[in-house]
Amino acid sequence: MYTKQPKKLMIINILDILRRYTDKDHRLSQKEISEILEQEYHMKADRKAVKRNLMNLIDFGYEIEYRETIRMVPNAHTRKLEESCILSDFYLCREFDDSELRLLIDSLLFSRHIPYSQCKTLVEKLEKLSSIYFHSRVKHIATLPKDKTDNKQIFLNIELLDEAINHNRKVVFKYTEYGTDKKIHYRKRPDGSEREYVVTPYQMAAKEGKYYLICNYDKYDDISNYRLDRIRELKILDESAKPFETLRGAKGQRLNLTEYMKEHIYMFSSESVLVKFRITKSMISDVIETFGKDITFSDENIHSVTVTAHTNEMAMEHFAKVYAPDVIILEPQNWWLE
Repeated sequence: MYTKQPKKLMIINILDILRRYTDKDHRLSQKEISEILEQEYHMKADRKAVKRNLMNLIDFGYEIEYRETIRMVPNAHTRKLEESCILSDFYLCREFDDSELRLLIDSLLFSRHIPYSQCKTLVEKLEKLSSIYFHSRVKHIATLPKDKTDNKQIFLNIELLDEAINHNRKVVFKYTEYGTDKKIHYRKRPDGSEREYVVTPYQMAAKEGKYYLICNYDKYDDISNYRLDRIRELKILDESAKPFETLRGAKGQRLNLTEYMKEHIYMFSSESVLVKFRITKSMISDVIETFGKDITFSDENIHSVTVTAHTNEMAMEHFAKVYAPDVIILEPQNWWLE
């Protein structure tokens, strides 16, 4: 049997109604709020009680918008017409508007480093940040490829790595890769045992729809990148982290993520070098989007132009191969694209 709710819950129920049923395009009058209270919460409230609770919510700091209308109403005692301010069209302002939510949801849908089931759960949580009228294209989830990462521990990995970075500690994990059987396998040593990686984590970054850990593999003094969705059995070690500025390629400076991401366009871990390459002019937009605006153009003619950029050498070679013959590397001269 339904238990009648105490009156003190009215303010909570009204807030819930505003969250579910209102936005800037869908507003409710005090009468409509009262009707929903009775229909869905089995709670009767007159207009004055609804107004009082709405004003209390505003006083508590909730951003609730409404419209004021001046009407002439008869005085209860004198019956003379007097001005009265009527409040209507109430709606709750959102921290995210629908376009922002759609952008966040689309980013989740097309992110390859978040497991399918967790992606769907996150989308459902984001939907609840708007009203029931919000349509977020959740139907697209059903058509997403099922080959997204199946690493259910990715969010735990993020938490552990964040803790390790904050406390300057090394971590150890096992790393996976696909075999010819199209299944995930642990990387192994020549003797067949599963390899463990002891690394100093510095930063996590998303690139090309994948999530990477920027770190130092303890056996060497250079910088490495590992796919976060391929990391398994991660643990924090009670060993102090290796300072980034001591690594080869760091130039004695701390990690500048903006510069690092700009120079490592495909997250290869080789050295960054000064590169000159010739492109067709139709490639200018692609080059700026890939390398950023911190590049220089020279020797321009009707059909082509030379680009100078400071970037990762393996990434540059990969870029040139992908866009050949529209990209030709000029310097360093030891590179040659067949």
